[in-house]
Amino acid sequence: MGATLTRRELLLLALMSSENRAATALGRTYPGGMTHFIAQMNAKAASLGMQSSRFADPAGLNVANVSTASDLARMLHAAHGYPLITAATTTPTGRCAPYPQGGPMRYVNTNRLLKNPDWHIELSKTGYINEAGRCLVMQARIGGEAISIVLLNSFGKLTPFGDSNRLRKWMMASS
Repeated sequence: MGATLTRRELLLLALMSSENRAATALGRTYPGGMTHFIAQMNAKAASLGMQSSRFADPAGLNVANVSTASDLARMLHAAHGYPLITAATTTPTGRCAPYPQGGPMRYVNTNRLLKNPDWHIELSKTGYINEAGRCLVMQARIGGEAISIVLLNSFGKLTPFGDSNRLRKWMMASS
């Protein structure tokens, strides 16, 4: 028997640990199917004023998915209004039991900054494909102020986290 998860569990896994199979399953099982799901993603982006963004798949693996730092900042702002999204993207680890005969599986958030007590992250998402490089978008409280950080096309696996730490250090020194 195959894995069975609720839509909520799939959403949590897709957002927390960048579980691409969960994101794809959300699209595949959406009323109207994958085509309608992607159309709704693009309609939502358009309604947010994300004029330079186009989505081609729910997992973010298709090179036809495109966006800009400005558009992603708009998405961050909108996503911050959804408690389930903020909770899913800032939960360090989670467990689920997708197989009836198996034990729970552990998932880890892909944003390693969540482990750092100096950070007050309210929303985050990482991403990677060769064409886009390592990406990190997040909203955090720095010096008591809500700050959106959008880092795209980072070369190294740890570069977005190091760059975020340098930005935070610079902002703290400037306040």
